[in-house]
Amino acid sequence: MRVLFYGTPEFAVPSLRALVGEGFDVAAVVTRPDRPTGRHRSRASASAVKAAALAEELTVLQPERPSAPEFRDAAAALAPDVAVVVAYGHILPQALLDVPRRGSLNVHASLLPALRGAAPIQRALLEGCAETGITIMQMDAGMDTGPILHQVATPVAPDETGGELTARLAELGAEALIEALTLMEEAGLTPTPQDHARATLAPKIRREEERIDWTEAAEVVARKIRAFDPVPGAWGARAAGPLKLFGARVADGRGEPGRVLQAGDQLCVACGTGAVAAAEVQPAGRARMSVRAFVNGRGIAPGERLA
Repeated sequence: MRVLFYGTPEFAVPSLRALVGEGFDVAAVVTRPDRPTGRHRSRASASAVKAAALAEELTVLQPERPSAPEFRDAAAALAPDVAVVVAYGHILPQALLDVPRRGSLNVHASLLPALRGAAPIQRALLEGCAETGITIMQMDAGMDTGPILHQVATPVAPDETGGELTARLAELGAEALIEALTLMEEAGLTPTPQDHARATLAPKIRREEERIDWTEAAEVVARKIRAFDPVPGAWGARAAGPLKLFGARVADGRGEPGRVLQAGDQLCVACGTGAVAAAEVQPAGRARMSVRAFVNGRGIAPGERLA
């Protein structure tokens, strides 16, 4: 089966490597153009998928506008049997989705129709979902609305962070993709329409959501800190600038919301009900560090209040 692969971040890399490892003919890899990075935005940085594709000596395409007719023509010239889309970062028009003779598949990090959208992993943690998973979906022009081809569920650990769940679902997605393509080759897959009445949304995380509301219950605050660990990081405001917190759990304690109750090996902060204890922090303009290192540097002390 000849595959045209679309993907950009690290999450997509296991799926690409699985296709190569299982002997699929990857006609080309489509990823976002290199973007300026660094303090002065003077150095172009390639996507994780581009780096992986070049390591496998695959053809890489980086269109600025994949919806342009000339890119559709280039994709059609590759004569793919199927397209695989994993966190590519662009909405693809139906005309492009229809190029492969067997259509285009998406590896989505939720059990659709739950958590349609750009941030299903973070939203699953924010909502306290006990279970999530991977859906292999036949793509259509809607946002994660196409029929389901294959699903694999997995429990969410009580203390799992966004980074940990992302890495785990990336590997699970690769496995589910190979299973789906193998079934498609051998016996065919029967698409199952989604129940749109049961759909929930997982929109992109907004900047204002990253700020911690200390008046919320400790469990809600802890879920936010874990969901945004390692990026973008949930933060509380200080006079010296935002302080990001990581490695949170619910802890004993109470007090004025945002008040620092303990600062030692952990940073314990009062919430609307209960308290949270964080193991690591990132002060504004500095690297992530242990709470102990921050405290030893006189960065924070009991009694301070985070807003």
